Amino acid sequence: MAAAAIGLVTLSACTCGPQSPTDTYAPPPTKVAAAGVQQAADVTLSAVEVDGLGQILTDQDGYPLYRFTMDSAEPPRSNCDTACAAKWPPLTSEVDIEVSGVDRSLIGTVTRDDGTNQVTVNGWPVYKFADDAAPGEVNGQGVNGTWFAVTPDGGKAGAQPEQSGPVQVVAAELPGFGPALTDQDGQTLYLFTKDSKAPSKSVCNGACAEKWPPVIDDGNVQVTGLDKAIIGSVTRDDGTEQVTVGGWPVYRYEGDTDAGQTNGHGVAGTWFVIEPAGCKSAAPVQPREAPAEAPADTAPDTEPDTDTGTGY
Repeated sequence: MAAAAIGLVTLSACTCGPQSPTDTYAPPPTKVAAAGVQQAADVTLSAVEVDGLGQILTDQDGYPLYRFTMDSAEPPRSNCDTACAAKWPPLTSEVDIEVSGVDRSLIGTVTRDDGTNQVTVNGWPVYKFADDAAPGEVNGQGVNGTWFAVTPDGGKAGAQPEQSGPVQVVAAELPGFGPALTDQDGQTLYLFTKDSKAPSKSVCNGACAEKWPPVIDDGNVQVTGLDKAIIGSVTRDDGTEQVTVGGWPVYRYEGDTDAGQTNGHGVAGTWFVIEPAGCKSAAPVQPREAPAEAPADTAPDTEPDTDTGTGY
């Protein structure tokens, strides 16, 4: 993983109303850190600019901070412990958290299983990476398709590449799977059974939409190999127009790191590949086993097939 160079210019805070560029957030009183867990006396989160990634957060020593897609933001929850946490040390704080260039209302903490308080950004627990040997290195970006530098608003740095052209919906025959729809880059498309198709309605927002990015209608959707009459759009809660097929809002899956993958098929019993007629694919769902913990070097590429009540 090539290291990215962090710019030296700290960004100004994006806040409403005048306030000092450096604010302090004080988490509620909590337990003293467990023995053997290293933590800084003072934690400072700073927004900096990185070539190729945009804005990311660093700690008080200039090391980049990361988020793990197997964690949860709603509610905040870390799923990286023991060996995983040795490779990806959680950023913990039992004292004041200072911010620079960051909306302090997005900063919080979550209590880990060992009793320490891990810093969160917009609900996402944040970590360092053991293989970042010096400030300015960002070697953890994209590791296993589940680790990303965290942006000042808690997002994934570099997670949304520029679209390679007009939106296309393509009927394809995926090897070892069967009929499916893909986009212009060969990425598999999915439907969510908790949505509705008559009328069309998406209920996947917030953290769900980060994990399952909606296919946005650019006003010039092109189709190949299917009836264009079943292509439509629906207005999402954020005002964007999402492509629909047979009435179903369609999505990509962040766990599909290459074209033609179908890692999202059957996730939580609510996500399925969509086939050219606009229905969920009847292809067999491959069994998934939930790991006891996320391994240090080989974080899973797909989610366990368990429904936590959110359906995503």
